Amino acid sequence: MIDKIFAAMLRHRHVVLVVGLLVAAVNAAAVGFAPTLGKRLFVPLLFLAMTLLLLAIIAMGIRPAYFVVRPQTPAFATPAPAWKVLFALGYLGSASAHIGAMVRWTRQGTESTFDVVLGVPWLVLAALLVIEAWRGHGVQLYPHGLRQSSPLGSLTVPWEALPAPRIPPSADRPYWLRMAFAEPQLVRRRGIPWSRKALRTDNVDAGFLAAVIRHYVSHPEHRAAIGSQAEYERLLAELPERNG
Repeated sequence: MIDKIFAAMLRHRHVVLVVGLLVAAVNAAAVGFAPTLGKRLFVPLLFLAMTLLLLAIIAMGIRPAYFVVRPQTPAFATPAPAWKVLFALGYLGSASAHIGAMVRWTRQGTESTFDVVLGVPWLVLAALLVIEAWRGHGVQLYPHGLRQSSPLGSLTVPWEALPAPRIPPSADRPYWLRMAFAEPQLVRRRGIPWSRKALRTDNVDAGFLAAVIRHYVSHPEHRAAIGSQAEYERLLAELPERNG
């Protein structure tokens, strides 16, 4: 049941995030301009934020073994993680309260440089969390290779840089899948990627992702069809995890 709720939320995550931003804006305005109303909203919003954060922790343990087919790109993409949406919504509650307090301090003339220094990280983190949840960053497989994106950077690995025998069959840590590069000079990094030699598996089953990568490294003749529904069905039929 909870899986279906998370799946529905992900399908409409943009609407969910917009509603969350509107609620956060109302709370910030209440704290900043109507302190009495802000106090009344404090307890229900705190309860809502704690509930969302608890659901985010539960969602972290759900790692589906499938890809989202994107023929228009073309690519196979890991599904957007539900926990990031929930965490962003939960964090918006505390961030909006802090922003509202800064507005009130400014109106009262009591805001200090120290308050601003403390407030900036809250705003930056809130923006990064919302962007991450909105875009649904993860791992994408393309005909030319694979790519992992984040709000701060990306890691692009051509298939030629990945030797089949050296790809580990599963994650050495729960949230990472380490890679060994045969041709490290082909790997491209932009900005500040999540990792220089690992893929995040916090939104996909690590064994499934590793099996798919091994398959395309070992069968280059199938790479050109990545992104099509027919190729995805063929891939699932040939994976040993699906047939065993």
